[in-house]
Amino acid sequence: MVYMDTEELITQLKKSGFWAECDCGEEFKLSEAILFDGTKPFPEEALELQTAMIEGLEDEKIELEKKKNLASTKAEITAASVNIGKNLEKVFPTMKDFKWNLSDCRFLSDPIDMIVFNGLSINKIESISFIEAKSGAARLNAHQKAVRDAVNDQKITYKVI
Repeated sequence: MVYMDTEELITQLKKSGFWAECDCGEEFKLSEAILFDGTKPFPEEALELQTAMIEGLEDEKIELEKKKNLASTKAEITAASVNIGKNLEKVFPTMKDFKWNLSDCRFLSDPIDMIVFNGLSINKIESISFIEAKSGAARLNAHQKAVRDAVNDQKITYKVI
């Protein structure tokens, strides 16, 4: 059995034409890699790469922290907006521009804010309105869109059970 010291092994590997695969899945030629004896001080080239990688990780950490803080801030703003919206939905019928007769309204909250039975208060329903109040940049959620689409597609039935 032939024994090589670490330096000889590194020299042979660099000349071998072998390829290796890193943990990330990338393949590379050993002849192009920085191979060194880990029991000795790092070569200058390896130290420079290590320093660059550490700095890159620090930059990524800072960027991740910024994203985390932004996500928290956005979540807080969204939660506050939703809560304000939920409360405004309850007082919406009392606003001066509300055009439906309050006696005809039935508050649901979810998936839509209310259904108005236009004419219910005089025992003569002319139509039924599905009402969803939104403010600012708020958009319909998936359930609200499904209700809107069912109404628009006239997929509405009435059953007595």
